[in-house]
Amino acid sequence: MASQTLVCLDVGEKRIGVAVADTSVRIAVAFDTIAVDGNELSKIAEIMIREGAKTIIVGYPRNQLGETTAQTCYVEQFADKLKNIAEEIVFQDESLTSVIAENRLKNTKNPYTKGDIDAQAAAIILEDYMETK
Repeated sequence: MASQTLVCLDVGEKRIGVAVADTSVRIAVAFDTIAVDGNELSKIAEIMIREGAKTIIVGYPRNQLGETTAQTCYVEQFADKLKNIAEEIVFQDESLTSVIAENRLKNTKNPYTKGDIDAQAAAIILEDYMETK
């Protein structure tokens, strides 16, 4: 399989965490956080072009029982808007990724923001995706 760049989104109503990975090295990197302000689709498109990515991995939220929620519906609707930006959109379970991300950041003993948590969560979602492929 040829190497490709993947972009992952942890979609929230205020912010979108972004992570990027090259499949040849299989390491996801927390990349950025995008404010949900009406310009988020163009910012995602810019990242896709700049990184040469064709696939977007989108974190798929569910509750503790594995059932869909109102946030799941929001993410599905948002992902539908990405169809003009990416050749492929893939959902990946995001269960507990924000908790894991915050724990990782706490362990660094450095200050961090909610945006840092979102970007780190996107990296974890992307790592999980690559592990399954």
